[in-house]
Amino acid sequence: MTSQVTLIDHPLLLHKLTLMRRQETSTAKFRALLKEVSLLMAYEVTRDLPLKYETIETPLATMNAPVLAPDKKLVIVSIMRAGQGILDGMLELMPSARVGHVGLYRDPHTLIPVEYYFKVPQDVEDRDMLVVDPMLATGNSAVAAVYRLKETNPRSIKFVCLLAAPEGIEHFQQEHPDVPIYTAAIDDKLDEHGYIIPGLGDAGDRLFGTK
Repeated sequence: MTSQVTLIDHPLLLHKLTLMRRQETSTAKFRALLKEVSLLMAYEVTRDLPLKYETIETPLATMNAPVLAPDKKLVIVSIMRAGQGILDGMLELMPSARVGHVGLYRDPHTLIPVEYYFKVPQDVEDRDMLVVDPMLATGNSAVAAVYRLKETNPRSIKFVCLLAAPEGIEHFQQEHPDVPIYTAAIDDKLDEHGYIIPGLGDAGDRLFGTK
């Protein structure tokens, strides 16, 4: 693990991740857990947001109180479709963030991502971008999405995922060494179909109740 990979190993997060991994966890419970986990991850991912101080009146006194610097604006980009689960959770914490979507599906034979949708806000040059997707498996989708997003010239990019495979991390860092990765767990490996082992199955299917 390099300095560009941050492992978010808070006990509450890891406990909830274990519940998500269980095969018997229902769609409704999986969805709720992903939202909770996303909130916990958002705290770590935004730890470096700058603050400024302004004078306020409390019920008892005047004080200089910290608030977010107004020029530090965020855009959260969901890699569809499973990224929507993380996006919804993070928007609870950061409701003023702009939102973008990158639609990719993985060809089941080549594992190469195919783009079918791309929409981001027009003013991303003034914003820091959080790219979210529950799984960093082969890394193909994440790599392709970040290449497209770099074309919009955001101020910075961070990639946020729930689970990562060593192969995916290596691939992503080869293509985007300038983009830090935030993840809750680094699992053992990929299987012959490109799924993370032990993983939690297909995050999109479990989130939306599809197969």
